[in-house]
Amino acid sequence: MMVTREEIAKKLSQDGIRYILVQFVDIHGSAKLKMVPVEAFPGMIDQGAGFAGGAVSGLGQGPHDHDMMARIDIETYTPLPWKSGFARFASDLYVDDEPYGNCPRLNLKKILSELKEQGFIFNVGIEPEHFLVSRDGDGTIRPWDPHAVDTLAKPCYDFKGIGNAVDYLQDMMGSMNQLGWGCYQSDHEDANGQYEINFDYNDALITADRFTFFKMMASQVAGKYGAIATFMPKPFSDRTGSGAHIHYHLADAATGENVFLDNDDKRGLGLSKLAYHFIGGILAHARALCAISSPTVNCYKRLQIGSALYGSRSGFLWTPAFITYGDNNRTQMIRTAGPGHLEDRTISSACNPYLSFGAYVAAGLDGIKRQLLPGEPNKENMYEKTIEDLKARSIGVLPQSLEEALNCLEQDEIVLSTLGPLAKDFIELKRLEWLEYHRLVSQWEVDRYLTFF
Repeated sequence: MMVTREEIAKKLSQDGIRYILVQFVDIHGSAKLKMVPVEAFPGMIDQGAGFAGGAVSGLGQGPHDHDMMARIDIETYTPLPWKSGFARFASDLYVDDEPYGNCPRLNLKKILSELKEQGFIFNVGIEPEHFLVSRDGDGTIRPWDPHAVDTLAKPCYDFKGIGNAVDYLQDMMGSMNQLGWGCYQSDHEDANGQYEINFDYNDALITADRFTFFKMMASQVAGKYGAIATFMPKPFSDRTGSGAHIHYHLADAATGENVFLDNDDKRGLGLSKLAYHFIGGILAHARALCAISSPTVNCYKRLQIGSALYGSRSGFLWTPAFITYGDNNRTQMIRTAGPGHLEDRTISSACNPYLSFGAYVAAGLDGIKRQLLPGEPNKENMYEKTIEDLKARSIGVLPQSLEEALNCLEQDEIVLSTLGPLAKDFIELKRLEWLEYHRLVSQWEVDRYLTFF
């Protein structure tokens, strides 16, 4: 049911809202906002909150360009659980009264509208893995561990480890359910100081908006307890990284029926022919998708092939770098978590969800259009495989660096086109990021080579 501005205005009054956060995202998916008094609510719908687009990363404006206006989507009304009297609205960007092509949220809305014209809805759930860390006086970070108990090599699900953060998790889960998100579980993840909180799947736009707000909320709630919440994919070289695994299916736009479900599937996965074509599209475009769903230099510290013993104290990286799908098997890129229920485990916690979901849908639809097939499901332990094993069996590997991923993106017209006018700025910004990283002399290099030669 669509809500009206009158209904939202009434809610603002009933909830005692005094200030509105007009929130949008930059090219990275980072939350940006203008804060306005509630009396300005009508103008935030019709005109929007104005700002200088050139001051925000990747929005394609310079200091000479006309004002960018963030217009609120009234259906995203979200009272701030950690700050009474405040509410957030997700916003779309306009310039000169026209939708702005570099707006990530408008970009996703356009793709989802085209999807609906084809009779489908993209339902997505997301697993927001993240670390709680502390910063020492010299600027280094360590896992947040106020009681010095989160020290196990395999800390996943550990009672003492989660006991550290029970107040933080309680605040987060209670707030999410207060907002009607259907939060249903949380846990201590595979790395020290790493946590995950799960909430119900929804339409892709709603999930993208909620993931953005989740990161905003985590930063504020963690601060109450002296911690920093970070969604950096790999903050520690010897611990598992953070993903944003997506669980998804296509649904019939008219009935809401899961069109990926087929209980008569001869492969025994409970997947329809349409689902297999969608998987075929994802696998065909996987290397280009990686540039968008793992968009930072640091993401590729998480996606590396090689012994997990070099990248995780626990013995497992939990991040497939192989372009495969399988049954309920976490070593595959795409896991069939249940009948009609797919999970992609490669998505990074640093992703911009609006760009990632849009590109993902387009890749899957290309598979449906071309009736691509993914082959038989892989049921092996892929973490045991070497590069030689993969080459011998023609199994693809995800890019092992941001530079490699960008090269793949530029060669993939389908995935690149989903970025629209944002594509040029995205490529340029990410190539600069790679060059800056590549030119940096690290402490590791100094320690290793200073007296070596």
